[in-house]
Amino acid sequence: MIKILEPSPFTYFAREKFFPFFLKLEMDSLPNGTATTTTATPAAPTAPAPAPPSSRLVHLAESLKLEHQFLRVPFEHYKKTIRANHRVVEKEVSAVICGVSEAADSDVSNDDAVHHLSSLVSRLQGLKRKLEEGSRTENLQAQRCRARLDHLESADAENLSDWNNMRLKRILVDYMLRMSYYDTAAKLAESSNIQDLVDIDVFQEAKKVIDALQNKEVAPALVWCTDNKSRLKKSKSKFEFQLRLQEFIELVRAENNLRAITYARKYLAPWGATHMKELQRVMATLAFRSNTECTTYKVLFESKQWDFLVDQFKQEFCKLYGMTLEPLLNIYLQAGLSALKTPYCYEDDCTKEDPLSQESFRKLALPLPYSKQHHSKLVCYITKELMDTENPPQVLPNGYVYSAKALKEMAKKNNDKITCPRTGLVCNYSELVKAYIS
Repeated sequence: MIKILEPSPFTYFAREKFFPFFLKLEMDSLPNGTATTTTATPAAPTAPAPAPPSSRLVHLAESLKLEHQFLRVPFEHYKKTIRANHRVVEKEVSAVICGVSEAADSDVSNDDAVHHLSSLVSRLQGLKRKLEEGSRTENLQAQRCRARLDHLESADAENLSDWNNMRLKRILVDYMLRMSYYDTAAKLAESSNIQDLVDIDVFQEAKKVIDALQNKEVAPALVWCTDNKSRLKKSKSKFEFQLRLQEFIELVRAENNLRAITYARKYLAPWGATHMKELQRVMATLAFRSNTECTTYKVLFESKQWDFLVDQFKQEFCKLYGMTLEPLLNIYLQAGLSALKTPYCYEDDCTKEDPLSQESFRKLALPLPYSKQHHSKLVCYITKELMDTENPPQVLPNGYVYSAKALKEMAKKNNDKITCPRTGLVCNYSELVKAYIS
C-alpha cells in the first residue's frame, strides 16, 4: 500500500518564504531574452544610476560564490527539523489511531474505555506541546535562513569592504567552532552581532557527540546515527558500523565475552555481507584478548581508536550539512599560499617577509603544488616592489641589483652616494648600470 503524506504547514511556510527568492535568483541568472516576456505599463524614464567599476562587480560576483556553505548549513538544519517533527507526528498519530481501534474492538467496561481514551487524549495533548515547541524551533531556523538571504542581497560593490570584513569574522567563527573553541566563537559572534549569520547551534549539537566520544561513550553518537539514518545510508557511511565495532572491543576489554558474543549477533551480524573482513578481524580479539602483543589486534585496543572515531564523526557531520571538510579559513589561506609557494620558500635564506618562512604556513601549504610562473619577476630587496619597465632594475659595481626607485631615493638622501644594504659597498650613483631582461 502506498502512503501519501500530507506536507506539514511548516513546509508550506518554507515554500512561501524562500521559493520567490530562489526563483528571482534563477531568473536574474538567465541571459537576456531567455526569460518569459511579460507586458507591463511603461514607467517614466529615470536617470540611470552610475554603474560601479566592472572589476568591483566581478569581485562581488566571486565573493558571492563563496557563500555556499553559510547558506546551505542553516537550510539543511531547517529541513532536518521538519523531518524530525514529521516523524514525531506520524508516530504519535499512528499510535493514537491504533489505540482507538483497539478500544473499539475490545469488549471492556465503560470505565476502562473512558480511562483508555483519556490516556489517548493526554497523549495527543503531549503531541500538541511537542508541535508547538517544534513550530517555534522551525520559525527560528526559518528566520535564520531569511537572515542569510538578506545578507546576500545586501552585498553591493559600494560596501564590499565592510561586507568582506563581516565575512572574515564569520570565517573565524567557523574555524573556532571546528577547533572546539565554542565559548570564544560565541563571544566573537555576539560582539559582532552576527549570531544569525553563523552556525553555533549546529555545532553545539555536534559538541555533545564529540564530548561523549572523547569520554569513550558511544550512546550519543548512535542516537545521532539513528536520527540521520537515511542520509547516512544514502552516503554509504561506515560510521555506525565503526561505533558498533568499538563497543564490541570495549566488551572484550572488560573480559565480558558472553555479552560481547550476544552483542555481535545482534548488532554486527547485519553488516557481515559488506564488511566481513573487518568483522573477522574484530571477532578474533575474543581469543587474543586486550593484552595481546600481536600488532594486528593490539592496535584495536589502543586509545587512538577513539580519536579516529571523533575525526570520522566530524567528517560525517560536515558531509551531512554540506560543509567543507577543511575549515574555510584553511581553504582561503591555501588559496593565497598557492600563489606564493616556490622552492625558494623552503630554503634557509628565505626572507622573513615571506609568509612561507613560518612553519605553520609551510605545513598548511605542504600538499599544494608550487606556483607556476610563466615569466620571471624581480622584486626589489629594499622596497619589496616589483621591478619592471616603470621601475627598472639597476646593477651596483658589486653585482647586486636593486630597483631604480629605491636607489634614487637613497642617492637624494646621501649626496648621490649609494650604500649596498647587503655588503656595505659605497659607490656613486653615476656608477650604476641599468639591467635589461630578455
